[in-house]
Amino acid sequence: MLINDPAVVAEVRAAFEAYEAALMANDLEALDAFFWADGRTVRYGPGQNLYGIEEIRAFRLARVGGSPQRTLDHTVITTFGRDYATANTEFQRAGADRPGRQSQTWVRLEAGWRVVAAHISLLSEGA
Repeated sequence: MLINDPAVVAEVRAAFEAYEAALMANDLEALDAFFWADGRTVRYGPGQNLYGIEEIRAFRLARVGGSPQRTLDHTVITTFGRDYATANTEFQRAGADRPGRQSQTWVRLEAGWRVVAAHISLLSEGA
């Protein structure tokens, strides 16, 4: 199996960076398009477990002001073959005292690269 083909890594990195830009701009339409529009999509976040695209959409619509602004560090994208990838990053929210982590599983579908699973967490004290 081909791991980290440079062309595929570049594709996933571009999708990941576009997702991050949409997140920081609170572009709900773009954010929605980055996720697999399916009931099997999962997003775990601080304070919520969301199952299926409808729950993810509802969460985003209800979140006043969108995601807190943040900077990223230590982003690692790993691709497996041409159609499967993971993206992991650390982040620091503006004004927050503890960092967070984000993991995404990306799959190339007919519509392009889509997040099929995501996990966002904040480090606890002493971690």
